Amino acid sequence: MSTQVSRKRRSFLPYLLVLPTAVFVALFTAWPVLLSIYQSFFRQRMNIAKFREPTFIGLDNYRELFSDPYFLQVIKNTLNYIIGTVPLSIVLGFLFALLVNRKIRGVGFLRLAFFHPMVLPMVSAATIWLFLFTPDYGLFNTALEFLGYTGPENWTGNPNLALLSIIIVAVWKNAGYYMIFYLAGLQNLPESVYEAAVLDGANGWQMMWKITLPLLRRTTLFITIIAFIDAFRTVDHIFVLTTGGPSRASTLLLFELWQQRFEFQDIGKSAAITVIFVAVLLIFTVTNFLTSEKREEADR
Repeated sequence: MSTQVSRKRRSFLPYLLVLPTAVFVALFTAWPVLLSIYQSFFRQRMNIAKFREPTFIGLDNYRELFSDPYFLQVIKNTLNYIIGTVPLSIVLGFLFALLVNRKIRGVGFLRLAFFHPMVLPMVSAATIWLFLFTPDYGLFNTALEFLGYTGPENWTGNPNLALLSIIIVAVWKNAGYYMIFYLAGLQNLPESVYEAAVLDGANGWQMMWKITLPLLRRTTLFITIIAFIDAFRTVDHIFVLTTGGPSRASTLLLFELWQQRFEFQDIGKSAAITVIFVAVLLIFTVTNFLTSEKREEADR
């Protein structure tokens, strides 16, 4: 009898261990998403008296968003930001990891230098870069003048350069963070495989493409997912550098969500943007995992 009771307790133990996480996810992830889906079917503007009460309008919030040229510009900005930050940050993180994975003098300082930007809060990092982008005496313009080029001076105020400024800051801050994951992956690779490759006459470039990169595939998948999610979560340094301007040239999806909810107080549209936001992230993550699993099965 006592053995049956102990078995029952053991069977419940895994569920008890998972329960706090399940409750947390239900309260702070599942419920807000479900609430946003529900609110996206209603028109509700808290700053307009006649629209304060929610009115069911079906899919009109989504139709209005995708017929709004400003929102389409926001989507374009977000895609350009992702294309400009995710691949470059990952490649730089991998190259930094290769550099600091060697037994060279001062490698500890290099690791600290590459990782240090990640320790800074994004607002602090953006404030530092705001000084670098400052017209007239900013470091960027000073360097350009030293090279004899007197091009555009106001980086964050130029519609053609504002988004690029945000991309530069994001790459500078995130590359060292991704380096840590690649460095951990490189240090766990089996040395015997490389020794065998050397005996077979493989050079460094061949070992990179045929051994290192395939063995780091799961690490790259993980980094790609978090880099993609981080790109969608960009909002804080936009406040400091450009505030979404000029003319929404640097407004990204999460910043647009903040504006719709807290500046315009449009609960319906902000909920619709949230649903779009979550759907894109979910599709990307699931697609990445399925593609990776198929590649793993094909390799086997």
